Amino acid sequence: MELFERHAEYLTDVPTAFERELMQTIDWDSRLILIRGPKGVGKSTLMQQYILKHYDVSDRHVLYCSADSAYFATHTLVETASAFVRQGGKRLFIDEIHKYDGWSREIKDIYDLYKGLKVVMSGSSLIQLNDGQADLSRREDVYDMPGLSFREYLWFRTGKKVDPVSLEYLLGNAGTFCTMVRSQYRPLEFFKDYLRMGYYPFSFEKKKTYRSSIENVTSYIIDTELTKYRGISADNTRKIKALLQIIAEMLPYQVDISKLSKSVSIDRVTLLRYLRYLDEAKLIRNIFSKVDTITDLQKPDKILLDNTNLIHAYCIKEPETGTLREAFFCNQLASAGHLVEYGGIKTGDFRIDKNLIIEVGGPGKDFSQINEDDISSAALAIDDIDIAGLKKIPLWAFGFLY
Repeated sequence: MELFERHAEYLTDVPTAFERELMQTIDWDSRLILIRGPKGVGKSTLMQQYILKHYDVSDRHVLYCSADSAYFATHTLVETASAFVRQGGKRLFIDEIHKYDGWSREIKDIYDLYKGLKVVMSGSSLIQLNDGQADLSRREDVYDMPGLSFREYLWFRTGKKVDPVSLEYLLGNAGTFCTMVRSQYRPLEFFKDYLRMGYYPFSFEKKKTYRSSIENVTSYIIDTELTKYRGISADNTRKIKALLQIIAEMLPYQVDISKLSKSVSIDRVTLLRYLRYLDEAKLIRNIFSKVDTITDLQKPDKILLDNTNLIHAYCIKEPETGTLREAFFCNQLASAGHLVEYGGIKTGDFRIDKNLIIEVGGPGKDFSQINEDDISSAALAIDDIDIAGLKKIPLWAFGFLY
């Protein structure tokens, strides 16, 4: 197979010094794995690193290919898998799977036909991947790959690794944990750099063009994916980009949909639908007070851009500190698998996993905005401190959950 030559080329100069934590989370023995995440978070590198760790480059039992290569203009996924299996193939890695039209149906056929073949796929078109998963229900194991956590960023930048901690451990042992981290490095020295340009791994290679690279990724999602897969009018793509800028510059208070609708000249119903699509594409984060009862056109209680690097990319002026704090907190908690809901004006900023209340703020923040009855199940996430106090945890520490 000619793909074996490309396989060897793909595996040339793959960085191996740093490895995303997801490598340890994935059950690599599964017959069908889908790794999905925004473009640029390191999905291709993760797959290539796994191959290099477990196979020799010349081993013909494993094959790495990209679905957007010219090869697949004249070959199907099914015939590729068939030829690979006939030659003794055991594990097939397919990158950029969303670039192949009808991918989910052919992957279903491969799964049903070749019981001894393990397939690992990756894709960055979250909307298209969501649409295709109906064909693969109960067959695939899906893993979401976010950008770098603050912990991973520090490891990448300093070479010093601190293992991730659970939220339960952090809440009960914040003082001990923060002291241990501070023995390795001073987190506050790096925190603002992370908020500005530390979420996407390509920041280490593209410092000068980092902002434009982020804009290119978001423009592709809006101009191509949302128009093709969600039927958004091409006339409205500029309005959606303007919407992202407005959200980036908003204070993290309750959402005024009517005002937002007028600002971008999009009617209320259409705007709510667009907000749902943007959340699905991981460009924004819609936060609701009760996730269990959300309706299709329900107004979010809070809207934030997905991560702080997006905020910096879309803000013309310096972003609001409160917005950055809340976006960081929500991103890190959600990326670690926790349910994040809006707390309410008098019940704390956020409710985590239904029962934990966390208020996010600066060094002067206290429990005054939390109901007395809720204080026992509440904590404070405080920016600009590096030592934990009683239920007062440094904001950066929540970046060590994955």
